[in-house]
Amino acid sequence: MDERRSKRWNCCPTTGGGGGTTLSRGVFGSSSSSSGAYDTVWECAIPYVQDPRDRDAVSLVCKRWYEIDAITRKHVTIALCYTATPQRLSRRFPHLESLKLKGKPRAAMFNLIPEDWGGYVTPWVEEIIRSFGRMKVLHFRRMIVKDSDLELLATSAGRVLEVLRFDKCSGFSTDGLKHIGRLCRNLRNLFMEESSIVEKDGEWLHELAMNNTVLECLNFYMTDLAKVKTSDLELIARRCPSLASLKISDSDISDLVGFFKAALSLEEFGGGSFSEPPGQVGEGVSDEQLEKYANVAFPPRLCRLGLTYLGNREMPMLFPFASRLKKLDLLYALLDTEGHVQLLQRCPNLEILETRNVIGDRGMEILALYCKKMRRLRIERGADEQDMEDVEGVVSQRGLMALAQGCLELEYLAVYVSDITNASLECMGTYSKNLCDFRLVLLDREESITDLPLDNGVRSLLIGCHKLRRFALYLRPGGLTDVGLGYIGRYSPNVRWMLLGYVGGSDAGLLEFSKGCPKLQKLEMRGCCFSERALAMAALQLTSLRYLWVQGYRASGTGLDLLTMVRPNWNIELIPSRQVCVHDQVGEQIIVEHPAHILAYWSLAGPRTDFPSTVRPLDTLLNM
Repeated sequence: MDERRSKRWNCCPTTGGGGGTTLSRGVFGSSSSSSGAYDTVWECAIPYVQDPRDRDAVSLVCKRWYEIDAITRKHVTIALCYTATPQRLSRRFPHLESLKLKGKPRAAMFNLIPEDWGGYVTPWVEEIIRSFGRMKVLHFRRMIVKDSDLELLATSAGRVLEVLRFDKCSGFSTDGLKHIGRLCRNLRNLFMEESSIVEKDGEWLHELAMNNTVLECLNFYMTDLAKVKTSDLELIARRCPSLASLKISDSDISDLVGFFKAALSLEEFGGGSFSEPPGQVGEGVSDEQLEKYANVAFPPRLCRLGLTYLGNREMPMLFPFASRLKKLDLLYALLDTEGHVQLLQRCPNLEILETRNVIGDRGMEILALYCKKMRRLRIERGADEQDMEDVEGVVSQRGLMALAQGCLELEYLAVYVSDITNASLECMGTYSKNLCDFRLVLLDREESITDLPLDNGVRSLLIGCHKLRRFALYLRPGGLTDVGLGYIGRYSPNVRWMLLGYVGGSDAGLLEFSKGCPKLQKLEMRGCCFSERALAMAALQLTSLRYLWVQGYRASGTGLDLLTMVRPNWNIELIPSRQVCVHDQVGEQIIVEHPAHILAYWSLAGPRTDFPSTVRPLDTLLNM
């Protein structure tokens, strides 16, 4: 029991003290019958408190509320699997029905973390089977999952499990999925998007089709699962009348005619392709190729769509139902700027769009003019090898300003820009009052940027967008001075997660930043000029910080300057600089240098014991 909770319990009116409000004294007064009655009231009321932060606050009121929270908590999210042990979780919340567990740091999504870093799901699965007989929902993100884990889940909890999400996971194969398909007959949601799965055969999907009648969502998008029979997908559609979402690996749309006819409840579809991948067909698409799609009829409820290799020639097939689309994923489409314009102006109900910066400023202006309901917009970096083939295919301050003034409901924006000005950020702060999540990356394609540094624009953005909870700013050297970094600290009172890249000019800027951000829990930084000593001091000054990841900093050589950061329940790990083999934009292997990392996180479990050779705990390094 930590000291703070002990003090709160000792001061609770149940001990007979005279402190607290009248309500508190009434609830926890000396009358045992009154106390019992009010306990019953709170036992009924507390389960309706759903927000985890509110739940945490409730558990700190007194010992009885702590106990009520323990026995009524149904869901827990653990942001890093090494911050607690499975046994501690089961002791604290014995009746959990839903668990979300994250493994590798977020940087693993960009191949910045060694594959063997850790994040094994096995000890958690074993404890789930041993202690959580009511577990219905499991969500594992960026974790290493083995076939034996899937077999254990299927054989021991298959009748109870309703949702299984393997989000960007690795380590398992279709053999393990075969157990899930055969034994988890009440599964409503099976999610495996962007997971690295070894494919041995397609029997897993057939088992799922033969044994499940309640499936609502099936997602193996962006995986290497290619041995998929469309007949199994049709069988799932016929046997599962509630199927509302299907996202698959590449499969030609013309082969899915039967599935679409059977899937009458389908609202979301992603992953099918309209044409062969680039490089396998000529530049144009022949009429004969288009004729094979003549019989394709999308389900009547379809309103969320993502198609691979969708080109300008095939795009008109979407026009008849474009007005009912609420979500479009065009990240892997082949549309140019004009194609975006033609499609988006037919989507007045669009709320979510994911695409590449080939949308251009003109596409952004069309969004602002026609898509007034837009809430989430993600614009990724396009392929550089196109060598600016579409001269309109860049996003700049012009597009941002149009978006801010036209899409007033915007809540989430992640965008790669080729140019930027302070005025465009000020415009976002003026109009985007609902923005909760803002992420901007300034590309290094252009030699010069119109207006740097962005100190004043960032300040205006943060002051105007008072709902911001997540904030990312990835610039280039000179993009933000120490003054601007201080503005981020001062004007981010509610931000809980932050990513900063190539910002600030000295340690003084970082220390000024760390005087603010009172609610910041997770901080990630890349390519910054800060010393180990400044990083350690900043970590201590950020009072709510629970997680720090830094790649690229001024290393001391010994790591001794990081000792300032050492404190109870704070694990510090180092990943030395290393050479990594990656593929360049034309598919050739090249060697790149990855700078050293620092990873520090708050943990109740103490130092972990499964360090690979690529990771060194700070105390081990200091003893060398």
